[in-house]
Formats: sequence, C-alpha cells, structure tokens
Amino acid sequence: MIKETYSFNELPFSKLFKTYVSDYTALSEYYNGSPFSESAVKERVTGLQKKQSHSDFIPALRQFHELLDISQPEQIEKLSKNDSLAIVTGQQLGVFGGPLFTIYKTITALLLAKEWEQKLSRPVVPVFWLADEDHDFDEIAWFGIPGNENFIKLEYDGEPGNKLVSDVKITSGIDVLKRTIKEQMFDTDFSDELWSMFDCFYSEGSDFRKAFAQMMDQLFGKHGLLIAGSNFRSIKEVVANTFANSISNADEITSALEKQSAKIEKNFHRQVILGDTNLFYIDDEAGRLKIESSENGWGAGSFSWNKSDLLKEIESSPHKFSPNVFLRPVIQDQLLPTLGYVAGPGEIAYYAQMKELYPLFDLQMPIIFPRFSATLIESGIDRIFDKIPFKFHRYGERIEDLESEYVKHSESTDVEVLFGRWKNGISKISEEPSKTISEIDGSLEGMVGKTVTGFGTELDKLKGRVYRSIKQQEQTQLQRIRKIKAQLYPDNGLQERMASFMYFMNKYGTGFWDELIVELEKEPLALNTHHIIKL
Repeated sequence: MIKETYSFNELPFSKLFKTYVSDYTALSEYYNGSPFSESAVKERVTGLQKKQSHSDFIPALRQFHELLDISQPEQIEKLSKNDSLAIVTGQQLGVFGGPLFTIYKTITALLLAKEWEQKLSRPVVPVFWLADEDHDFDEIAWFGIPGNENFIKLEYDGEPGNKLVSDVKITSGIDVLKRTIKEQMFDTDFSDELWSMFDCFYSEGSDFRKAFAQMMDQLFGKHGLLIAGSNFRSIKEVVANTFANSISNADEITSALEKQSAKIEKNFHRQVILGDTNLFYIDDEAGRLKIESSENGWGAGSFSWNKSDLLKEIESSPHKFSPNVFLRPVIQDQLLPTLGYVAGPGEIAYYAQMKELYPLFDLQMPIIFPRFSATLIESGIDRIFDKIPFKFHRYGERIEDLESEYVKHSESTDVEVLFGRWKNGISKISEEPSKTISEIDGSLEGMVGKTVTGFGTELDKLKGRVYRSIKQQEQTQLQRIRKIKAQLYPDNGLQERMASFMYFMNKYGTGFWDELIVELEKEPLALNTHHIIKL
C-alpha cells in the first residue's frame, strides 16, 4: 500500500468540519479540548470520574452480549477495571456492514485506544456503540458497489414496520439481495470464504442488530473491540434517571441546546433541529414516537401524560423510552468512562451544539476525535489516473462538466491549421524545383504538377487518420474519466460514504482490514487530512 495525503479543503466537507481539523481554536468554545493536543486529552483524563452507573452497566452488558450471541469476557473485564478508559465510536446497523467509513471509524477507535493506553499506562478499551435506537430503516437497507461507469445501489426488500432497526427480523429478502450482489461483484479467490463468513451473520430469522454485532466481533474482536449499545431492558434501567432528567429539566436542556446552536449558526451551521424533548416513546404497534409538549403536559402520538405520570412511566418502564441524537451520547458517556469519541463530520457538527448540555447531567463532553478518512485506489485506476489532467478532488464534479472540459483540452491542437501550414509549406517549397525542372524539360511540367498535387492528397489522407486517432483517443480518455469517477466518487459522493466495505473484502480478502491496521500502525494516525491509499 502507498499512502498519500490530500487536504480536506479540496473535498466536499462542511465549513465547520474543515475548520475543526485545520483551525480548532476557532471552534474551541464549542468543544471540551482539541483532539490534536496531547495536553488537552490528558486534561480530559484528569477530570473524568466514573459513576455508579458504570458499575451497574457491566453486568447489564454481559446480559446484552448473551442476547447478541457474542462473547467478549476479556474486553468486559478490562472495561470493569477501576482505572479503565474508553475510546468510543458507533454507527448505524448497515446491511452487510454498510459503507467504508464504518470500518474507518472502527480502526480509528482501535488505534487511538492502543496509542493512549501506551501514553497513559492504563487500560483503554475501544468500544463500538451499536446505533440500536435508530429507526430509519431506509438509511441502512442498501449495498453500494462502485462500477466501471455507474454506481450500483442495491436495496434490501424487507418489512421493517414501525420497529427500531435493531428489532427488525431478517427475511428471505436477504437471500435475494445476496444473489444480486454476487451477480454484480465478480467471483474472486476470496468470494467463497467471504460469503461463508457473512452467511453466518445475515441469515433469515436473525435480526439486524445481532447480525451486525456478530460481524463486528468477528472482524475486530481480535483487536480488542468491545460491542455495546442501549436498546436493552437491563441497560435502560441503569439510565432511567437520565430519561427522567430529560423531562424534569426539559426547559433548561432546550435552552442550553438552543443557546449553543444559535451561536454556532452565526458562522457555521446548525446540524440538528431542536425539539421540545430529546426522548421517544416506544409502542409495540405505533413504533417509536417523539415525545412533545402539549397543553396538558406531554404527548406522543395518541399517548398523553402530565409531568408526574410521565416520570412514573419512565421509572416503571424505562425500556419503553428511547434517546434522540442529543441524549444518546449523554447515555453513552454515563455508562462508559469515555476519554474520546470518534466522530464523522456530521457528528462533529452536532456535538458542537451539545457542550452546555453535558453539565446538566453532571458530565463533561469527551474529546471528539475526527475519524480516519480515506479513498482506496485500486491498481487499475492508479494506472490510468495520471493519464488524465484532473486532480483527485475534481472527480467530485459532474461527469458532464469533466467530459466537456477534457474535450476542450484535447482540441488544443488545431489539426486544420497544422495541415494547412504544412500544405502551404509544400506548395512554396515546390515552386523553385518545379520551375527548374520545367526549364530543363517542359514535357515534365505535368508530371511535376501531379507530384505536388499528390503531396496534398496524401496529406489529406493523413489528416483524416489523425482526426480518427484523436477521436479514438478522446473516447478512450472519456471512458477513463467515467471509470475513475465511478470508483472514487460513486454516485457523486466520496467513496468512503457510498461503497460498501464488503466490496473490497471480496477483492482483497477477509483479512484486508487487518492488513490496513498493520499498515496504519507504522506511523502516527493523521486525522486532520484525507488519505489516498494505493492498493
């Protein structure tokens, strides 16, 4: 593998994210320490104190793993130590694992945990927090393949109903999707092993949370990754007080979020729109319902409570409640000794709205590390990349614009002018010898004329062949442009967001991510730049 770096400033990321990785001081009031400052990270360690909720979480986590049919006793034991810390990341439960950035987030957490364990001389556990409270099934139910010219997006045909994604059962639609994927991804020496592995997880009758958890454990458990989540009765009993607090202090919480959001919006953007509360109610039939203020107190769908009754409902049945995007990190950091969270660009943006929320739950925001960001360039693309006059970031533009610009570039040589000058040159240079030959023998004048005319005819033939050659080369180059764009910016998005990571395992083996980890361990992990990795 050959690694090169590429500035985020050239790539399609938000102004806030680009500022975060290049000029943290401009955003320091919205976060609790720079991820690029060793002293800031160590200061976070000093201010971090474990709560009783962490101790209560450990036995609940063991039960949670039994539900998932995974076994991680060593990682749980490490987490339970008095001086343990955690580097946490998480993601939605994508079908067959989801896009590449899920892997990049995971690898970042693994390498940061290892780095800080060495620096601090205390246990640091990498944790993957399953997005098991998420309910947007459409966002996870697809598989992306970067084709030679077009992005191939294959969708899983299932019936999620109103359930949280974690509770959705896998149907026979998974076999239909698998067959379609196999048709689009050609067989390799690794295909049989790959499908044998994934068939163990994604099978009819299982659920998406269990499948995803088992897959991540298989791929990264050997590196010390610990699987966690919150959509589990015993775990929600531990955080019931947090749910109650979100209702009891709803006005203060909303005010804190709004104050920070309004500030960030002046120069950047507000990632998440605020609501009356940060809590959902889960009904067996209606599904996940947002709890909002009403004339009589609180309501969710057809359900309504006064404040007292809602707090009693939370106390008696915390499993019926679910956190939103703001409350989920609070719960996560209530249960874990979170040194830092590995976030994508969108997550970094909504964390900017949250700094003043944490103290309302007697917590401090962890260090927010940007995830590793990369584009994998396969050898077939690498061979033709330098034959096109476009830099990497240009392939994020519309294909029509790239093709139009290239055609103009290829027409920089004016064939008509070139051959016109050539013909004129032949005509002029032929005048003197033609005159001399005619003086020697006038009968040769006709032959001389034919010879000179023949020069022009042959040049016309050559000009035609040049035009055909240019057109052929142009078409070859336009095909190359389409191929490069389809691989590096599939569906006009960065590869890491669109291409399913299983695609690369099919081509390079089930141990490909282990190899990438070894490669990235050779030098400090650069999180303030995008990486071009040539395979």
